Amino acid sequence: MILHDLISYDILRVIWWALLGVLLIGFALTDGFDMGVGALLPFVAKTDVERRIAINTVGPVWEGNQVWFILGGGAIFAAWPPLYAVSFSGFYLAMFVVLAALIVRPVAFKYRSKRDSMRWRNSWDWALFAGGAVPALLFGVAVGNVLLGVPFHLNDMLMSRYDGNFLIKFIGLLRPFALIAGIVSFSMLLMHGAAWLCLKSEGAVAARARSIGTIAGFVAMGGYALAGLWLATGVDGFAIVGEIVTDGPSNPLYSEVTHGGTWLTAYSERPWIAVAPGMGFLGMALAIRGLRAGREVSTLLWSKLGITGVISSVGLTMFPFILPSTVDPKSSLTVWDASSSHQTLFIMLVCTVIFMPLILAYTAWVYKVLWGKVTEADVTGNSDTVY
Repeated sequence: MILHDLISYDILRVIWWALLGVLLIGFALTDGFDMGVGALLPFVAKTDVERRIAINTVGPVWEGNQVWFILGGGAIFAAWPPLYAVSFSGFYLAMFVVLAALIVRPVAFKYRSKRDSMRWRNSWDWALFAGGAVPALLFGVAVGNVLLGVPFHLNDMLMSRYDGNFLIKFIGLLRPFALIAGIVSFSMLLMHGAAWLCLKSEGAVAARARSIGTIAGFVAMGGYALAGLWLATGVDGFAIVGEIVTDGPSNPLYSEVTHGGTWLTAYSERPWIAVAPGMGFLGMALAIRGLRAGREVSTLLWSKLGITGVISSVGLTMFPFILPSTVDPKSSLTVWDASSSHQTLFIMLVCTVIFMPLILAYTAWVYKVLWGKVTEADVTGNSDTVY
């Protein structure tokens, strides 16, 4: 027996679908509070010292947190190559804007405090704002478009084609439902960043973060509820027609897919998945309560639970679809027909089992070493060595 046959192809596909979700959630839980702090920076910190305190709460960890983004992109490329090709070509301009914002952010971290000029520092502070706010918003817009379906089709050679040029495709992403999803993502990460600032700072910065984070939390909850209602009444879902082949070749054109009904039929077919939106609402509600009560560690943990629930609810609602097509439903990508080969998935799983625990252990150790608040004395007493 060949070693990779110990795990069947369909199980490997589900495992890698789940691992992709884990990596995306890991990115949101870690780099999410970095982006939230950046987006909050001009509003929670008024003086130069306060802004340096806020920046240095994430200064030692933001680079390590971005590893989750790289791992997520790498997992899509290696485990789901059709998804990588179709999504990156369709969202090309949006991805360019996101990457530009993520590139500006490290430059702002490095250069912001190199000169004493307030004009210089204010400019980089707004760059940090853009580096946090733009990805937080556009990632949500992308998720909203995935739920709506994307206008692509595959030819007989499995090459994807979108209608319109880059600009038209980018503007086409800004649909009302997708913008609601973007607002949910943005406000949720603002809440997450505020929870982090409450944990890592004190005084006026933490007080302002609690106030803004509470408002952001209510907006996130309201937007999430509105998005759920919209999915139930105004967004057509997708479904596979006939027999589902879970261990067949990776060719979406072999499946028959219909476009209609509602995504929320998944909850009648698999009632247990209701735990995900339940976690989302519960986590956000308790995070808001923690912010208002001035709690620190528990507030951040509840915020993480809320984010986990919200992201999980999208994947579980859509399963087995990964990227549906509105113009040619038959071209829709699913868990069963958009993966790499059996052997590739198995080898990647072995590597993941070996290295993922090491990454998690190292990350936990780093956060333990860096535990504690960033104070004004830390910034003023180490002005040449901190951001």
